[in-house]
This record gives sequence, structure tokens and C-alpha cells, in this order.
Amino acid sequence: MVLGLVPDSPAFAVLVVVLTTGLIWVGSGWLESSAEALSGYYGLPAVVQGSIVVAVGSSFPELVSVLVTALSGSFSMGVGAIVGSAIFNILVIPAVSGLAADGAVGADRTIVYKEAQFYMIAVSALVLTFALAVIYYPSGERLGGAVTRPLALIPLLLYGLYLFIQWQDVSDYEHDGTGHDVDVRRNWLFLAGGLAVILVGVEQLVGAVEVLNAAFGIPEFLAGVTIIAAATSLPDALVSVRTAREGRGVTSLGNVLGSNTFDLLVAIPLGVMIVGSATVSFAVAAPMFGVLTLATVLLFTVLRTDLELTDPESYLLLVSYLVFVAWVVGETVGVFDLVVGT
Repeated sequence: MVLGLVPDSPAFAVLVVVLTTGLIWVGSGWLESSAEALSGYYGLPAVVQGSIVVAVGSSFPELVSVLVTALSGSFSMGVGAIVGSAIFNILVIPAVSGLAADGAVGADRTIVYKEAQFYMIAVSALVLTFALAVIYYPSGERLGGAVTRPLALIPLLLYGLYLFIQWQDVSDYEHDGTGHDVDVRRNWLFLAGGLAVILVGVEQLVGAVEVLNAAFGIPEFLAGVTIIAAATSLPDALVSVRTAREGRGVTSLGNVLGSNTFDLLVAIPLGVMIVGSATVSFAVAAPMFGVLTLATVLLFTVLRTDLELTDPESYLLLVSYLVFVAWVVGETVGVFDLVVGT
């Protein structure tokens, strides 16, 4: 850890997890509100606000978790946090947003046919990157491989394409003139403060989870999928629920898909670019990416039905996530043995 404030006590580590989750929530609130205000000031359309500006802001905790774990030699925990957060975002956040909103959460063809489908491509690109790591840079462990900087460029370049597509939307968009009463300097200061608070919170969160791993023998990847993923996904949930309640279903769903796209195509590769190389276990990652793919297909299907998310469909997504959590817990305690290497 950078600050090294977490003693080797499981009880204290649990307390730190709770406190840092709250700290991340506060910092993310500053970050997201200021980012959204600035995006309105600079005249960005709703889908771009949700899929890039707000999504990147709410994804900053996941980005920091990857960077911290990569620098501490626990990169698999960071990858697990990204995958677990993505599954949480896909299944839980739209479901909670749908139940919290007055009526069904509306979608549009841009969300379904551009954002959702591009996100599917993002999942496939990261799986391909990990597979190439196993083929060309195998490690000593079973189906293990080193993701190098050249391989990390594959998802990063794909995100560049995503930004280009969104930039085309901005260039064709006519701003309605609102948002000029924003205090630009104040919002930029809050944005910077939010980044700093999240950085400290996530760094201490990872340290606390490492203590729990050592005490209870929790595999790094599964710890990332559960504990860190849930803590870092809280900002995404709060943003999407709030926007859904305000009747902005497109922004709410755009935040979910854009946040996941950023996590997969930027957060993980950026960690590799900083440390130079990181070892991943494809045997562990592939089943989780399989679950993520199924979750994405499920969300795509319910959104395409009448281009809205109804209460019964929201409950279906929640039940699916509970099944996933039960499976992860079963893998951790040894009830199941489907994930090789855990």
C-alpha cells in the first residue's frame, strides 16, 4: 500500500472496507456532479454525458483499483474488480434504476444498437487480449499469460474508436443553450477533489481486502469480483438511480454501458501500460467473462423489448445477479469447482 494505514487485523480490515466505501461514495459524488455540470456547460448531448463524461467519472474508482493492485503485484484482484463491477453494473444497476423510477425506464435505439453492441465488442476484445497473452507470453501457471504493453494497445485503440464515434455525435448535436449558469471554476475544483478522495479511499480499500485475503484464504480474483467490485460500483448505482428517477432513462443506461466500456477498454490496459506487464489467469478469467457475456445478452434482450425496462424485467436482472453471487460464494468455499485455479 502507498499509505500503509491498515493493520493486519481482520476486524479492523472490515471496518476499513466500510469506511473506505463511504469515502469513495463521497468523492464520487463530487466527481460526478461536477462532471455532469461541466458537460452541460460545454453542450454535450445526453447520450455522450452518460456514456463518456459521467461514465468515466463514476468509473474512476475501478480505474484506481486496477492501478493500485497492479503496482502492489495483485493485478488479478484488479481484473476481478473490473469484471465483478461490470456484472454488477449490467444486472443490478439497471434493475434498481428500473424499480426506483416512476414507470418503465425508457431506452432508445442509440442505447440498444450502438452502446450495447459496442460494449459486447469491448468484452470480446478483452477476452481476445487475454487469449493472446496466454498464446504468445505464457506463464508458469495453468493457462496463465502475461499481458504486455503491445497487447494492451488492442483495447485502448478500440476505445479510441469509441471516442471517435461519440465525437461524431457531438459534432452533429445542436446545444439548446442551457447550462451557462454553471460555476466552472468551482466545479473543476470539486472534480479534482473528488479524484483525490477516491484515490486515497480505493488505495486503503485494496489494502484492507489484502488483509482479509491473507486471513481467510480468499483467492485474489474472487475477492476482486465481490468485495472491491461492490464497493467501487456504488457510485455508478447512485448516478443511474438518480437519473432514472428524473426521467432520463437514456443517460441512466448510457452511464452503465459507457462505464463498463471504459473499465474494460481503458482501466485494465492502463494498469498494464504503467507496470509494463501483468500476469493473468485465463482459466479463472474466462468463466467470469462468460458470465459477463450472458449478462450483457440478457440486458440487451430486455432493453430491446419495447425499448424500455419494466419492473418484471428488473426483477429478472436482480435474480440473475443473486444466482451469480451464490455461484461465486460456492466457488470460494469449495461447493463448486467450475473455475480452475481458485
